[in-house]
Formats: sequence, C-alpha cells, structure tokens
Amino acid sequence: MTGTHPLRAKRRRAALRTAAFMSPWLIGSSLFFAYPLLSTVYFSFTKYDGFRPPVFNGADNWTYVFTDYPLFWPAMWNTLWLVVVMVSCRVLFGLGVGLLITKIKSGAGLFRTLFYLPYLAPPVAATLAFVFLLNPGTGPVNVLLDWAGLPAPGWFTDADWSKPALTALALWGVGDLMVIFMAALLDVPREQYEAAELDGAGAWARLRHITLPNISPIILFAVVTGGHPGHAVLHAAAGGGEGVGRRHRRLGPAVRARLPGQVHADAAPDHLQRRLPALRLRRRLRRRAGALRPLHGLHRAPDAPPWRTDRSR
Repeated sequence: MTGTHPLRAKRRRAALRTAAFMSPWLIGSSLFFAYPLLSTVYFSFTKYDGFRPPVFNGADNWTYVFTDYPLFWPAMWNTLWLVVVMVSCRVLFGLGVGLLITKIKSGAGLFRTLFYLPYLAPPVAATLAFVFLLNPGTGPVNVLLDWAGLPAPGWFTDADWSKPALTALALWGVGDLMVIFMAALLDVPREQYEAAELDGAGAWARLRHITLPNISPIILFAVVTGGHPGHAVLHAAAGGGEGVGRRHRRLGPAVRARLPGQVHADAAPDHLQRRLPALRLRRRLRRRAGALRPLHGLHRAPDAPPWRTDRSR
C-alpha cells in the first residue's frame, strides 16, 4: 500500500506534463475545430439569419437541403470525385516517386529537391499559375496542344475538365507525400528483401509482400490527410482569372459544401457571405439610433430557410 501512492502521484505528474505539452494543440483544436463543428450542427437545426436569435425548427433545413437545394447533390458528386480520384492519384504518384528516388544510385538529392520544391509554393499562387498555364485562349499548354493537332480542353473554364485540372495541380505539389513515403520505404528492414531475393521473389512479389505491408500505416495516413484541396485553392481556381467561365464558378461553392452539416454556411450565396460583416455593423448602428428597419435589398419569405434571400431591384 505504501508504494501505490507514489506510483499514482508519478502517473498524475506524467499526465499533467503531457497535458501541458499538448495544451496549445488542445486549445487550438477546441476553439477552431470542435466549437465551430458543434455550433454548425446546432445551427443546422435552427432558423438563424445571423441577426436574430436562433429558433429551433427541427429538420426543416435538412429537408430543404435534401429536396430543394440545387447545389447539394452536385457538391456531393464533386466531393466524391475528388476524394476517390484525386486522393488515389496523389497517394499512388507519391509512392511511385518515393520508390523511384530510393532506387536511384546517383542524383537522388537533386531529384528529391526538384519534386519537393513545388510543395513549398503558396497554394493560391500555385493555383493562379495553373490558371494561367491552362488558360484555354492564351495558355502555353493549349498552345502546344493546338500545335500538335490535339484537342485543347477548357480546363478551369469547363465544369467537366476543372476537376482533372485540380488533380493535375495536386499531383504537381505531391512533394509532401513523397518525403513521407521515402522515410517509410527507407525504414523497411533490408533483411526481408534479402531473404525474399534468396527465395526467388521478383520485384512485384517484394513490393506486394514486403514493402506494402510494412508501410501500410503510412499509406492510411496519406489517404486520410493528403487529399482534398482547401477553400482558397477552389476559390482561386473558380475566380482567379478573367478567363474563368460562369459555368465553372458554381464548382467553388458546390465543392466547398463538403459535409451536410456545413451546408447552411458554406453553400450560402457568396455575395451574402461577403456582406455579412457590413450588414451586422449597419444593424448595430440602427439599433443605437433607434430606427431599426428591415435591411434594404434583402428580403426573405417567412417560411424560407435562412440562406434563401432574393435581392429586390
């Protein structure tokens, strides 16, 4: 009994020390991830326009999203396409580049640097560069395709080619996954490869039975963390250049609605999201002046969801 109390105190001190080291991450995740996620779920069951207190309305918002909201199902399809195709291509391409560089006898450092440098470019700047390169009218890529007699796609101006263009952008910045896979490949025990070679195993058999089982946790990590482009990339691709067509501009807000619980915020009209801070400031000034009136230019039916607004002319 006398030894249990010091052991408990030691474990308690170790737990407190661990919590102290994790406190920056815990505070940041709680403020910028957990709280917004829980508030999004709460507001999805209320009628809330950003000005008046939220009123519980059950599943009316969800019913509207699944039945009447036009961008929900295109958003789900775009998200599914990006998750399945883009994530798979990034993981396979990063693994292939990592395997190739680990097998190179000379110049591995140069190739590693060349493949990693694009990842260091700011995402928005890289996206705008791709918008310029893939411009259907003056872009160098389409100029070369025309010179070779091949059909020149619309890329970011075409809703059918915008997702392959985003995938090409993601493959260009695959340096992060390449480094992770290289570290995992170099950590595979050499003795297993030597034993497999003595047993007559070929390159494919060694890859299937030795390499992939040893790096399977890293592959899972890459699939979970290294996929979907961020909001800034989608916004820059959808409106980053003058040549971006109106048909593709719907892809940005559609893809941003990644989860059903986020539709009430992410799928709102872009002009309303940009005007919310100014509208709130006007609301407060009118309250102080004692002349609170409906905001000019924004009218909504009594039974319509909070984000359904029509601008009066």
